[in-house]
Amino acid sequence: MQTTIKTPASFEGVGLHSGASARLTILPAPANRGIVFRRLDCSHTRCEIPARWDVVKQSPLCTLLENDAGVAVSTVEHVMAALAGCGIHNAVIEVDGPEVPILDGSAAPFVRGILRHGVRRQHAPLDALRVLKPVEVRRGDATARLVPHDTLLIEFAIEFEDSAIGAQKKLLNMSNGSFVRELSDARTFCRQADVDAMRANGLALGGTPGENAVVFDGDRVLSPGGLRHADEPVRHKMLDALGDLALAGLPILGHYQGDRAGHALTNDLLRSLFADREAFEVVRCTPRMAARLPGAGVHWGEIPAVA
Repeated sequence: MQTTIKTPASFEGVGLHSGASARLTILPAPANRGIVFRRLDCSHTRCEIPARWDVVKQSPLCTLLENDAGVAVSTVEHVMAALAGCGIHNAVIEVDGPEVPILDGSAAPFVRGILRHGVRRQHAPLDALRVLKPVEVRRGDATARLVPHDTLLIEFAIEFEDSAIGAQKKLLNMSNGSFVRELSDARTFCRQADVDAMRANGLALGGTPGENAVVFDGDRVLSPGGLRHADEPVRHKMLDALGDLALAGLPILGHYQGDRAGHALTNDLLRSLFADREAFEVVRCTPRMAARLPGAGVHWGEIPAVA
């Protein structure tokens, strides 16, 4: 069955890249509506933006959606990951500015809000997108790949010069509450040199180390309190990947493999997948299949205590 949130859940914070304050509310939506963003500050008659791979306007720092009327919303990946990880298929997300609030830099605040307000089952069948053959995209030394599997696996590898990050690799089965338990509290991260460069260009004005981003400088973690996980950076990359994959519009049955990949490359992967009609099929979920999807059976007790 499809699901939606039971009652509206609201969140307030600043945008990581703009520094502007924003309020976001996740509202229930009818079956087959999908996930839709609605800009409340928009004077245009078309202020809704579908959360879909083909309306992504690629950006190096985040995932940005823009409808054909030019109305956009950015940094959608964390709330999209929370919705996918909690098994929400239909929702209208109202936001009163151009950027989703960053909150603590992870998806955990969104997960808490969703589970606090509850998930409601809808009397409509659920479809999934099954990967039938390998699809791969590359940009330089970065790759992203989808291969067939009977549930969603996310595998990611990263490597940074900063020794506090170094080389990290992780593989997780996203079935049931795995996302909530293992990935939801992993925060966005960056290098101090990158922060300095972005701020010099008027970006990342809302970021505060320890509050909504983890900052690394060589062998040091500059954020007060340190890391939530020794491998928090690769966990956050996996969180981002789930949010970006959720823009497929249906739960994915396949094994995602990212090596130094980012938002743009994962979107390239979805575009390549949908361009090849022999690479996927849409299947009606049986109860057994649905029980293996992200968010199936998730509950409050699975939220990490650290978040």
